[in-house]
Amino acid sequence: MRTMKPKLTPDQKKALILTALQRWISQRPGLDFGNYGDLANYLREMRSIQKDLSHARQLLRAVELSSITGDELLAAFSAYSGRMKWENGKLDYCTGQYWPTEYRRVVCAIAARALWDHKRKHCMPEPENGAFTGLSAGEWLRRSFRREYGRGIAARWFD
Repeated sequence: MRTMKPKLTPDQKKALILTALQRWISQRPGLDFGNYGDLANYLREMRSIQKDLSHARQLLRAVELSSITGDELLAAFSAYSGRMKWENGKLDYCTGQYWPTEYRRVVCAIAARALWDHKRKHCMPEPENGAFTGLSAGEWLRRSFRREYGRGIAARWFD
């Protein structure tokens, strides 16, 4: 006899996905010092990976506090070439070139895609003469994200 899993509410689904993504970015990068040749290169890579963690935390928090649904968040998994998937309640990731430098970036890309799509669908003003306060839709969104997250995050994840 098969037992059926109880269906998750949209809020439970979103929370489950966000928890998995938080755990994912909390993993250690697993850099091998021998791959870098010297301390300066190794530390540069570590700073970049740490910046990715900071961005991922900030973007995931924004998703958490937004009205983005679990299904909208799942739709955003197409970001980063769709290399991360949500299957059977678990994350599945296909590494590109070098896992330690990309495993947090994929989460940033997913969160940024979810935020972009949500803001485009639900938060934009009504266009006047085909423009949004004189801007294209994309430029209006980019400026909005730049105000909200600062130039660094906006240029990297919303450009």
